Amino acid sequence: MMEATIDRVPPLDMATGAALAAGRLGDPFAVLGPHQGPRGRYLRVFVPGALSVAIRQADREDVGLRAMEPEGVFAGDLGPGSYRLVIAWPGGEQVIEDAYAFGPLLGDFDLHLLGEGHHYQLADALGANPVTIDGIPGVRFAVWAPNAQRVSVVGIFNAWDGRRHMMRRRGETGIWELFVPRLASGELYKYELVDAHGQLLPQKADPVARAAELPPGTASIVPRRASHDWMDAGWMAERAGRQSQGAPISIYELHPGSWVREPDGEIPDWRGLARRLVPYAKGMGFTHIELLPVAEHPFTGSWGYQPLGLFAPTRRFGEPEDFALFVDACHAEGIGVIVDWVPAHFPSDAHGLARFDGTALYEHEDPREGFHKDWNTLIYNFGRREVANFLIASALYWLEHFHVDGLRVDAVASMLYRDYSRQPGEWVPNIHGGRENLEAVEFLRRLNIIVAERAPGAIVIAEESTAWPGVTRSVDDGGLGFSYKWNMGWMHDTLHYLERDPIHRRHHHQEITFGLIYAFSEHFVLPLSHDEVVHGKGSLLTKMPGDDWQKFAGLRAYLAFMWTHPGKKLLFMGGEIAQRREWNHDGEIDWDLLEDDRHRGVQSLVRDLNRLYREVPALHATDSLPQCFRWLVQDDWQNSVYAFLRHLPGEKPVLVVVNMTPVPRWNYRIGVPHHGQWRELLNSDAADYGGTGLGNGGAVHAQGEAFAGEPAFVEIIVPPLSALMFTAEEAG
Repeated sequence: MMEATIDRVPPLDMATGAALAAGRLGDPFAVLGPHQGPRGRYLRVFVPGALSVAIRQADREDVGLRAMEPEGVFAGDLGPGSYRLVIAWPGGEQVIEDAYAFGPLLGDFDLHLLGEGHHYQLADALGANPVTIDGIPGVRFAVWAPNAQRVSVVGIFNAWDGRRHMMRRRGETGIWELFVPRLASGELYKYELVDAHGQLLPQKADPVARAAELPPGTASIVPRRASHDWMDAGWMAERAGRQSQGAPISIYELHPGSWVREPDGEIPDWRGLARRLVPYAKGMGFTHIELLPVAEHPFTGSWGYQPLGLFAPTRRFGEPEDFALFVDACHAEGIGVIVDWVPAHFPSDAHGLARFDGTALYEHEDPREGFHKDWNTLIYNFGRREVANFLIASALYWLEHFHVDGLRVDAVASMLYRDYSRQPGEWVPNIHGGRENLEAVEFLRRLNIIVAERAPGAIVIAEESTAWPGVTRSVDDGGLGFSYKWNMGWMHDTLHYLERDPIHRRHHHQEITFGLIYAFSEHFVLPLSHDEVVHGKGSLLTKMPGDDWQKFAGLRAYLAFMWTHPGKKLLFMGGEIAQRREWNHDGEIDWDLLEDDRHRGVQSLVRDLNRLYREVPALHATDSLPQCFRWLVQDDWQNSVYAFLRHLPGEKPVLVVVNMTPVPRWNYRIGVPHHGQWRELLNSDAADYGGTGLGNGGAVHAQGEAFAGEPAFVEIIVPPLSALMFTAEEAG
C-alpha cells in the first residue's frame, strides 16, 4: 500500500481543529470530504479511534492517508474519480464510502415547503429514509434543529460517537442532513445535538421516526421501505358514504394491548388482532373500530396518550407493515378504522421533543402557555408554522400511508382555552385579552381543511367537552371544521341519572331529556368510552344501582336508549358483555363472563341493536335532522317513562319507549301518528337478553282515537327497567 502525499492538503487552523476534535464544529463539510484546493484535489476524514485509513479507487493500489492533528484526522492528496475508505479499527477492517463525499440532499422545493410550513409529506423529507445515491445504498437523515450549533446522527454503526457523522446545515432553514452509506433498515439511531452555547444535549429520538425501540429503549429505527400491497380500493371508493352524517356509524373502541390474550398469555400482534378482532367486531355489527393511540409512547400506562413517535406505530404489536395489514383486513370486512391522535401535548422525556435543540422548539418557553399541570406534559406551540406542519403531516401520515379512515383528536378542549385547568395568574391571555387560544383554533381549522382536501372521505372527530360553538360547522361558516364531536354532555347527564336509585330518578327527569335541546347543534357521537370505566369509576354494569337483576336490566335499557337516541354510537370494549370489573390495561376483557346467560344476553342485545341501527334508516339517517325526532312522552317524571319517535319521510317510523324504574307499567297509553299495527322490533327485557320476558307479544294495535295531540294511540306493557322499539307498518 502506498502512502498518500499531503502536498495539496492545507493545515487546519487551531480553532477549527479544536472544534472538530471536541465535536463542536457546525460545518463539517467545510473541512471533511473531498475538496479542490489551489494545488489540486485532496481529502480529509475524521474517524476518531481508527488505527489507519486508506483510499481505495478502481484499478489502483490502496493509498494510505496520513494521520494529522487533531487525533482522528487523516488526510492526503486525492486523484480524480470516486473512492472508498478502508478503515482499520481495533476490531477489524471496514470498507465504506465517505459520507462527506455526497453533496446536498434535499432539493430547493423541499426546503422551501419546509420553511413555509407546508410540507405535508414530512416523513419523505425528514427522518431516516433508505435511498440510493449514485448507485450507493444508504440512509438519508434529516432533522429540524434551527438553534443547534452541531447535529450528528449516532448509532451502533458509529459506536454512538457524535463526532463521526456530523450533519450538514442547509442555510437558514434549520434543517440538518446527512447521507450515511451502506446503512440499512433496522439500524438503531438517535440525534446528538450541541446547543447554541456549546452544551452537549441528551441524545434525542427522531421526531419524524417511522419506527422506534420498545421501552425502555429510546432509539429510533431506520424503517423498511413501504411494502404493503393495498387491496382496499373498493372500500376507499365507498368510504365517504359510509362515514357521512346519514350513515350508520357504530364504533367499538378498544385498547389493542388489553382486548384479549393469546393462549400462551401473550398480547396478540396486529396480525393476531386481524384474525380475531376483525371477525368479532363484524359479527357484533360494529361499523368501525377505534384504537386508543397507537403512536409510539414511552410509558405503557399512559395508554398511548403521551406519545413521542407521531409517525411511528408502536412496536408493541408488530412492525408498521403489520399495522397496514390490520387496517386492510378491517376494510376487507367493511369495517372502518379510527385512531386516537394526540396533538394537544407531549411528554417531557429527555430523549423526546422537550427543548429539542436546547430551546423551546416544539413547546412554549413560558410554562404558563407550555405546561399542562394535569398531565405533567408540554403543550405544542401551535402558532409556530413548523410545529403546525409537523402535526398536520403526522395526521396525514396515518390517513394516507396507513389508509386510516378517521382520527379522533384527543383533549381538544385543553387546546382551545388558554386557561384550561389553570387558576387566575397562571395563564397568558391572547392578543385581545381573552382566554381563547387563537393559534390552536387556527391550527385545528387548517388541519380539518387539509384533511378534507388530501384524504377525501376521512373523518376527524373532536373530543371536546365544552360548549365551544361550531365545532362541526364548516370553516367557511366560522366553525372548526370537525366531522363529528363527542357528546360529553349527553354522556355525563345520562350516566349521572342511571347511577341514581330509581326511586329518586323522578326528581332528575330532565337529565335524560335535556340532551335533546342541543342534540342537533353539532354532529355528535354518543361516547361510552374508556374514560368512564377507569380510575375507580367502575364498569358500566357496576354503575347501575340495585341488585344484579336491576343492574343488568338497567344496563340493557341504557344501551337500547343510547342506540335509539340521535347521534352516532361508541362503546368501549367490555361494555358489550357487561364487564363487571373496571378496565385494567394490564389484563384482558373477562371473556369467561360469557358462560353466564346474563352476560351473553347483553352481548346479544348489543349485536341486535347494531343490526337494527344499520337496517332501519330512521335510526341513523336522521341523526342530524331535528325535524325527524319528536317527543311523545317527555314529562312523565312520576313514572320515569320516556317515549319518542324517530321518523324519516318515506320510511316506517320507529317508536321508542323507555321505563327507568323496576316497576312494570301496565296498559301504558301513548299517542302515535299512525293507526294499525305497530310491530315490536326490540324489547331489552326479552328472555333472550336475560330479561323477564314480559312484553307485548310482538306487536300492538293503534286505536283510532286521538290522544295527546296524535291521531291514534297504543296501550302497551312497558317492562321494568326496559326499552322497547316498535315500527309502524305504514310508512311516514
